[in-house]
Amino acid sequence: MSHAKTEPLFDAVLYPHRSLSPRGVRNVILGFAAALALVALYFTLLGAWVVLPFLGLELLLIWWAFRTNARDGRAFERVRLTRDELTIARVRPSGRAQHHRIAPPHWLRVDLTSRPGGDNELRLASHGKSLKVGVFLTSEERDELATALRDALRNLHSRPEAPR
Repeated sequence: MSHAKTEPLFDAVLYPHRSLSPRGVRNVILGFAAALALVALYFTLLGAWVVLPFLGLELLLIWWAFRTNARDGRAFERVRLTRDELTIARVRPSGRAQHHRIAPPHWLRVDLTSRPGGDNELRLASHGKSLKVGVFLTSEERDELATALRDALRNLHSRPEAPR
């Protein structure tokens, strides 16, 4: 197989957006801990020491929520288009991958459908099958991805196939 046939015409790795760095998460949790400790201290001084176990429970719940969010941020999708196929690899936070293959990509259709509320949905369709892509992206990012994929498909159709 020639190198030109396996060279990707489009290759993108899609990650969910994360607004806080690990250091930011630590600072937010410490801020919550300080605020909750002040509230617990106030009630303890009033004689309601029973709130202290709830302080620990609240902090544990906040830590668990941020940890779960960070774990979910490890998921990603890889969309890769070559002359022979389009492959989509979905990797879950656990590391388990799910692969989808559309071959040949010449019949591939990129559908960007508007939904109520201003959101949109990106689907790749071929041979009677459809696959939703970029669920965790923003509407604008899905629009950019659809445009880039359409451009890559136009490029695929306009290039003459290399001799075998």
